[in-house]
Amino acid sequence: MSNKQTEGQNKWMNALDAVVQGVVMKLKRREIQGSGAVATQTAELLRTVVARGKYRSVQELLDVLRNVGKTLANAQPNELAIGNTVRRVLFIVRHECVVYAREEKTNGDEQQANIDLSLSLHKLLDNQKSSSEHDFSVAFHTQLKQPIIEEITQLVDEVKNVYLHISEQAVEHIYAKEVILTFGISRTVLNFLKEAAKFREYEVIVAESAPTYEGQKMAVQLADCGISTTVITDSAVFAIMAHVNKVIIGVHGVMANGGLIAHTGAYNLAVAAKHHSVPFVVVTGLHKLCPLYAFDQDTFNVENAPSQVLKFEEEGFHVDNVNVMNPGYDYIEPNLVKLFITNFGGHNPSYIYRLLAEYYDPEDYEL
Repeated sequence: MSNKQTEGQNKWMNALDAVVQGVVMKLKRREIQGSGAVATQTAELLRTVVARGKYRSVQELLDVLRNVGKTLANAQPNELAIGNTVRRVLFIVRHECVVYAREEKTNGDEQQANIDLSLSLHKLLDNQKSSSEHDFSVAFHTQLKQPIIEEITQLVDEVKNVYLHISEQAVEHIYAKEVILTFGISRTVLNFLKEAAKFREYEVIVAESAPTYEGQKMAVQLADCGISTTVITDSAVFAIMAHVNKVIIGVHGVMANGGLIAHTGAYNLAVAAKHHSVPFVVVTGLHKLCPLYAFDQDTFNVENAPSQVLKFEEEGFHVDNVNVMNPGYDYIEPNLVKLFITNFGGHNPSYIYRLLAEYYDPEDYEL
């Protein structure tokens, strides 16, 4: 590489660092909130990295993307959508490089291309990834940029339209005169229930989700749409479950084994639904699908401010002698989940492993 090329690359890396740090500050200041907004911002940033950079090899591009992803993930460790989006983009790069190499190898030979496709299907059955056999240290061809950028753009559109694609399936899962129980507030669930209300008349019960009481906000928005809505305390969930037809909630993340990271209190709903044999349904976009495992309630959890539970100015309490725990999330085991409704259809928890194979490369599970 000439001195001019090296100087140009250094200028680009410095400009990239400035852009990345700008996004990092927004994440730290919580100026970007919600898994959808975070995933969109991450994908758009990575698209810029691909479009504006000049890379000597595919591996160099993968390394730059991974480093940017690590920086963003460290800024907000509990936002799983960042890592998920980075892994999706890395998978796109790997996939497009393998396709390009195969096309160059076959040189338009349709018969040979069919043989390669057949072999790739066998490798899927053997739980092997064909991309792992590809040499990514080869030179990065400029022809690869456009298809990679187009795929990332499709990913951005997918995340932006996730509520629309999920809500379109509402009439297939909600029937007339049903009683639906939900928890807290979720934009995905809200749009899902609003779409079903256009064609079905049903009732919604909302657990208020203490100590944030976001369920009350959810109930107001549902009632404004003309849906018959009742708010109950979290402690009344078990008592009311016998009168419920199904439970529908949104989640923070879907783990590799089909388990869930959901807001605190959702575990109570899942256990009560299991006891009463009530279907526990999760509506979520695939940008929340994470190829990692949560082994207990502490993994991927976060402690919120204890003042939400016990005010510092409470009379009659010696706060110095009280330990207040206010976890932000619950872990729900996959055996408690009946169905996932995603922007690409409904899936059983046992099918999650197949979705991981379609959207992530095992090389990128650990950033």
